[in-house]
Amino acid sequence: MTTFIFDVLQDLKNKQTNFSEVTFVLPSKRAGVFLKNQLPKVLDHTLFAPKIISIEEFVEEVANLESSSNTELLFEFYNSYLQISKGDEIDSFETFSKWAQILLQDFNEIDRYLIPQEHIFEYLAAIEDLKHWSLEEPKTEFVKNYLAFWNKLFDYYKHFTKHLISQGIGYQGLIYREAAKQIKGYISTHPDSQYIFLGFNALNTAEEIIIQDILEHGLGQIYWDIDQVFFENPLHDAALFTRQHKKNWNIFNTHPFEWITNNYSGSKDITLFGIPKNIGQAKYIGTILQELHQEHATLENTAVILGDENLLIPVLNSIPNAIKDLNITMGFPLKSIPLASFFDTLFNIHKTHSKSFYYKDIIKLVSHQFIRPIFNVEDIDYASLLIETIDSNNMVYLSVKRLKQLAPHCATVIDLLFSNWHKSIDQALKNCTDLILAIKDRLDKNSKSDILSLEYLFRFNELFNGLTQLNNTHEHIKDISTLYSVYNELLSSESLDFQGEPLQGLQIMGMLESRVLDFETVIISSVNEGVLPSGKSNNSFIPYDVKIENKLPTYKEKDAVYTYHFYRLLQRAKRVIILYNTEADVLTGGEKSRFITQLELEGIHDIKHQIIAPQVPILEQQLTVVKKNAALNDAIAKLASGGFSPSSLTNYMRNPIDFYYQNILKIRDHNDVEETVAANTLGTVVHNTLEDLYKPLINRFIDLEVIKSLKGNIEERVTHHFKTEYKEGDITKGKNLIISEIAKRYVSNFLDLEIKSLKAGDQIKILAIEAQNDIVINIPELDFPVRLRGIVDRVDECNGVIRIIDYKTGKVDQNQVEITNWEDITTDYKKYSKSFQILAYAYMMQQQGILKYPMEAGIISFKNMGAGFLKFSKKEAGSRSKNALITEDTLAAFEKELKGFILEICDPKIDFTEKEV
Repeated sequence: MTTFIFDVLQDLKNKQTNFSEVTFVLPSKRAGVFLKNQLPKVLDHTLFAPKIISIEEFVEEVANLESSSNTELLFEFYNSYLQISKGDEIDSFETFSKWAQILLQDFNEIDRYLIPQEHIFEYLAAIEDLKHWSLEEPKTEFVKNYLAFWNKLFDYYKHFTKHLISQGIGYQGLIYREAAKQIKGYISTHPDSQYIFLGFNALNTAEEIIIQDILEHGLGQIYWDIDQVFFENPLHDAALFTRQHKKNWNIFNTHPFEWITNNYSGSKDITLFGIPKNIGQAKYIGTILQELHQEHATLENTAVILGDENLLIPVLNSIPNAIKDLNITMGFPLKSIPLASFFDTLFNIHKTHSKSFYYKDIIKLVSHQFIRPIFNVEDIDYASLLIETIDSNNMVYLSVKRLKQLAPHCATVIDLLFSNWHKSIDQALKNCTDLILAIKDRLDKNSKSDILSLEYLFRFNELFNGLTQLNNTHEHIKDISTLYSVYNELLSSESLDFQGEPLQGLQIMGMLESRVLDFETVIISSVNEGVLPSGKSNNSFIPYDVKIENKLPTYKEKDAVYTYHFYRLLQRAKRVIILYNTEADVLTGGEKSRFITQLELEGIHDIKHQIIAPQVPILEQQLTVVKKNAALNDAIAKLASGGFSPSSLTNYMRNPIDFYYQNILKIRDHNDVEETVAANTLGTVVHNTLEDLYKPLINRFIDLEVIKSLKGNIEERVTHHFKTEYKEGDITKGKNLIISEIAKRYVSNFLDLEIKSLKAGDQIKILAIEAQNDIVINIPELDFPVRLRGIVDRVDECNGVIRIIDYKTGKVDQNQVEITNWEDITTDYKKYSKSFQILAYAYMMQQQGILKYPMEAGIISFKNMGAGFLKFSKKEAGSRSKNALITEDTLAAFEKELKGFILEICDPKIDFTEKEV
């Protein structure tokens, strides 16, 4: 396969061109590298290399202006805006930047296409005036200001462009306009120069004038790369621009139009793959490359063209390890680097001025992979200590002073992260650069991963140095919010360049980087509508009809550019693999591209089309099974000897795997900060408050006056226990204030229930509060002792009947403390766990000889206080009668089930098998 560049060089050689005296002008710098590589293949003697430049470099040379970055242009534009606008109408830099970006794009288009500036801006102002009823009076202040903005556009343009030219800089369009003005003077001062233009397609008006002037003065040649199939079809957009150039340029009346080739109709292996989702495409590219690598040891003449450049990282992760030579032309976007997420969080927390910081933001910063090492002082991980302290003490908002108290040896980095950000913008930027230097000092220069991190830091250091320089020069950034906006603007345009040999191995590039280049094997991804071509978008102040009238490019011309690049890749290729996303996604592209439909309808090539369904293995849900072994049996025996609690036994009832993790392995869930008081914390507060109120009444009969007097202590005791349990959490506002009031209401309602009972004539004697129980259960089948431990919330005697009472802050109904068959009590957690617990408490107290028959056991539910004391009862099968008294027979039946349940837990032959909860 010969390439377009090789064919041009061969033709120039045949014309006996002196290459040393020629300047090659190409659409991109990258194409120049390939041209230089092809020269030795054409030349048969040594010579000085020709000058090879991009069209942008050539135009800058003609205009004698340097291109400036978009961010710098924004700052310079704001200078012009400030000088023209009146004081009360001036937008902040942040507000200005939002509309100025669009206006700069329009300035660029107007200049590149040499549109009379005053005419088009007056036209736009007139259109807006008509839209807002120009004859209607009186106009509102808003409409007046709006129309004034449109009337000032030409003033903005004049002042801004004059200011840029005086500084010797410009945006692309301005440089093109100036070059078009000065091209005749440039030609007169370079009468002996020779220019070769090659590989161009869509030229703006300024480029057309510049190139035509050079050609008409006999100072150069131009080579087009278009195929006969496209050129001769008046409806084919791939040749839209070249047809116009051939028709409109006078030079082609007397000179040949070079070249219309006939490569596209040659034999090609074209395969289309429809693949679900973008990641599916990236993975399948890896599969294709693996097959190609097995067919050909080298992939020298293979290119992966990413229609959607966001696929770069997934594709890189999918490339087979066997492929060693790789060249990436696109650069790694800085916004995708982990360091970007750190600065994003940092700027976000400082956008508003605050003396305290939200705990999640603090944890996110100190646990970041680049910052955490700085918090390691003298082998102590202060980041972990800080996070643990915040979690355990429920600290929702923390001041800088409090952070320094928690991590005193990290005061310097805490200041950089949280202090002086609003003192001045210079200080904020200095904090960023100091943080970068602090991170750099902790990196190992000999570690491969740290070498990459150093590269990240270097690029971000450059970025912040650029921001500092811009701010020092212009002083437009007044607050952190504006700084963040400018930072994001810079970040989105910056990339980390890959190092590689541009002429060796597999090439990975975007569509625009492929200009002028040819490859035998081409893999093109994301060939979907909205991606290739990109479809309609109008990020402009200039309406569509005005663009048409002034011959400015619209989405039709933009689509034609993509069409040309797509088909040009196919012209000389022998093997073409096209991938598209079968899943329509409005964010990243819709259905398959019209390019694919066009290829199929042309009928020139035999196209194979496959839909690749993802091979998703069917995974049967496997319940976790933990096999018992000697070590596990020993752990169970140790746990049994130490003592089972009723709650641990009901944990096994609910799910044996949870019992294994929590009670044997002692794995606990991580305690996050409770921003809102958790249900278990509320329960603990209520339990502890009632304990404080009732402990002084043990072994006493209670009366109305005593209970009424307890109400005066509710406020103080609830507040005390919230401080103890909720640590530094705030209960003075929001949901937490409501929950603290609920806790007080629960206790108050409980006392009201007590008062109601006393008024009804009940005689109540408090026997025990938070009674500790610890018994040994005799189970002959086991060769180790089994203990049962538990704390009973309250034991009292009501009208001569002993009651064992368990408090529940959640809702419990009567049917949850009833059973019909004893065999069921250890099988269904939802139905019988409450009955199991209260009977376990009754059993323990009876075994200790503390209580006498008959007795009652039950629950007081704070969310169902109206139901009163919910007594355990045994329902007779087939009958509605219930027996609420706990007798010797009741506990004997429970003991039988309890022992059988414990035997199951301890049985070496019964593994811990997960239940579907």
